[in-house]
Amino acid sequence: MWYQLLPLLALSSPALAGVQELWWNVTYVLDANPDGLFERRVVGVNGTWPPPPIEVSTTDSLLVHVTNSIDQLATLHHHGMYFNSTSWMDGAMGVSQCGIPPGQTFDYVVPINSSGQAGTYWAHGHAKGIYVDGLRTPLLLHSPNETYAEDYDAEFTVLLSDWYHTEQAVLLESFISIANPGGAEPIPDSALVYFSQNGSYLAPIPGSNPSPVTSAVGFNENATLPFEPGKTYRLRIINLGAFAGFYFWIDGHEMRIIEADGTDTQQQPVDILSVSVAQRYSVLVTARNDTSSNWAIHANMDTSMFDKVPNSLNPNITSSITYSTSANLTTLSPVSSYTMTNDSALIPTDVVPASSPTTTLELEFDFETMNDGTNHAFINDVVYNPPVVPAIMSALSLGDNATSSVAYGPYSFVYNYGDVIDLVVKNADTGKHPFHLHGYKVQIVNRATDYTSDDPSLNPPLIEGQANPMRRDTVTITGGGSVTLRFVANNPGAWLFHCHIEWHLESGLAVQFITAPLQIQEQAQGRVPSFMYDQCAMLGVPSNGNAAGHASPTDLSGLPLGPWFQKLGWLAKGIWAMAGCVLTAVIGMVTVIWYSMMGGSISEEEMEEEVRRRIEEKERKGKFFGLFKKKT
Repeated sequence: MWYQLLPLLALSSPALAGVQELWWNVTYVLDANPDGLFERRVVGVNGTWPPPPIEVSTTDSLLVHVTNSIDQLATLHHHGMYFNSTSWMDGAMGVSQCGIPPGQTFDYVVPINSSGQAGTYWAHGHAKGIYVDGLRTPLLLHSPNETYAEDYDAEFTVLLSDWYHTEQAVLLESFISIANPGGAEPIPDSALVYFSQNGSYLAPIPGSNPSPVTSAVGFNENATLPFEPGKTYRLRIINLGAFAGFYFWIDGHEMRIIEADGTDTQQQPVDILSVSVAQRYSVLVTARNDTSSNWAIHANMDTSMFDKVPNSLNPNITSSITYSTSANLTTLSPVSSYTMTNDSALIPTDVVPASSPTTTLELEFDFETMNDGTNHAFINDVVYNPPVVPAIMSALSLGDNATSSVAYGPYSFVYNYGDVIDLVVKNADTGKHPFHLHGYKVQIVNRATDYTSDDPSLNPPLIEGQANPMRRDTVTITGGGSVTLRFVANNPGAWLFHCHIEWHLESGLAVQFITAPLQIQEQAQGRVPSFMYDQCAMLGVPSNGNAAGHASPTDLSGLPLGPWFQKLGWLAKGIWAMAGCVLTAVIGMVTVIWYSMMGGSISEEEMEEEVRRRIEEKERKGKFFGLFKKKT
């Protein structure tokens, strides 16, 4: 099947480029216990967990053969990759593919060598929250012309994640439920910190007693980074989690930011680094000149969005830097407060001025208890439901009608090639939300701490002509605030834009952009592998037509929609019910008045007889209206 990809590899690969080829069999792994608290089933690769780190030279392309050997749909999304107009390789189920059926293989081509990208990324499942159960790993792109190559001696990757003891499908069912109308997200059972270097995970501290299934990897207090005095290290920090952000710092050491989401930046000192879900940073850390002490590494979960912090949960995880195995661990006093890292202040080393916008799209999002009693997210009053036909397949099959935004569903926006789009994303919720745009990096051209305010200090006007605004693919929007994100629609494809808190994506916090649909059709000639369509057919999912599978761009019958806002006020059933109650009350009042006016009275004997009659009737029927008979 992979031979179908040869034209794609040839078209996307410059001369002399290599292909790094991986074979991943997605499997269940039983009794994983990385936090030492609970054994559970996880989703791993080739029978092991965590999945192996991926490190690729920017002179190569990446080919990953993913076989699905579990009992649910799977995909693999290489987070932050551009895919160079081949968005059917993006791995977002419902947008770029139908999903890999059990027993089938999907060959993902990631044209790294022609993307111009380098830096710190990650790969994860993108099918109904499968990555929450473990299908996630770092993806590092190493350039021979790395900006800070001369500034450090070695590098490590630091992996941060919240961790659940219950599988994602079970948690999701209880999250989107009438029993949870307030939408309280599942609270993690613990958190994880672990490290990798040169494509392998670092082993546990000697003398520790890790769980057998994950005994090759050090987690939390059993994990350490070996430092040598005077050397400088690059730490690539990735939040692989589902919900919690992290605050990261190292006692006794200073950090300097040099990269965010694959964008190299001028060096920026930072005391505590805030890392939202899906975000990545690189920092330089210079080792101390003595070996008399080892030092604590802190990764504290941001619990501000937790409905509660259970007594059983330790949100503050500690690992270490080791200078000498005989030295003691030094842990300084805990910090008194946290601050968010101001990524807008970071300055990319590669200068890209902000283009003038040609169109502006305002997206306001919030959460609400809907008419079915469940809590859902919505953007511009629309709850995202994956379309029947993945958006990229609609774009490929609709011909000239592919330019109609209606054809892709009410959560879709179509743009022409070269449009310069300002996304003004407004957070009407009180929590922090990390939004990720597939296929692009966005420029952060404006922020407001209160988008409803007339105070320019809280809601400043956008300043045009910015010489070099920060660029990244995942941007955090604080509660009540907004951010303006600018990008040029120069990468034809169907691209998801969503909150990367997995529970929020599953509850509808997403939209999709279809950029340059006619160019998608032109560039797809001879490049779309047939197994994409075969796998849709195996699942009984249509692979052409509009979002609902119809040839007409406007006939969306059968498209999953809703739930909807509750209709407040008096409905027909309520009006009739209230009318009945009022009529009954009036009749009762009239009866009482009539009886009193007619001089009627009830004797004590009559009252006793009535009570006796009711008691006998109750005993005859039994308790609870005869459902349970009286024992004899």
